[in-house]
Amino acid sequence: MLPPKLILSPIDFSDPSTQALDVAADLAAQFKAELCLVYVVPALPKLPTDVSIFQEGAYEEKLHANASQRLDGMVEKLGKRGIRSKKIVGTANDVGMELVRIAEQEKADLIVIATHGMTGWRRLAFGSVTEKVVRTADCPVLVLREHGQSIAAAH
Repeated sequence: MLPPKLILSPIDFSDPSTQALDVAADLAAQFKAELCLVYVVPALPKLPTDVSIFQEGAYEEKLHANASQRLDGMVEKLGKRGIRSKKIVGTANDVGMELVRIAEQEKADLIVIATHGMTGWRRLAFGSVTEKVVRTADCPVLVLREHGQSIAAAH
């Protein structure tokens, strides 16, 4: 594998995903690569009880705006460290496949992802996002366990 030019870092704003971002940022700095931060908004988010079905579009826009704003802050911090980065906010029911689609579209050379992000019923209902990314991505995937323990999965 040649040194990566673009590293994709999926973010769900959980502690494990921000720890994975730290590793991705260190790799980007070391290889002078660009970092692509990706957050995926569920296409059919579960509406809070106080949001009417008629307000679903506005609610989804709010989710996108919130994610975009949070990613802007991360991109700004990375820029202060001299790391070129950009953000993408996607929308999909299948987060893993959307991450793979974005990686292919952006021509990512490496994906750095945490083993765990959101948990609970979503993990049971949708399966492991990380597992799906490892199985289907065309580029190498670095899988990080919480607290810096890592396992690499390349194909």
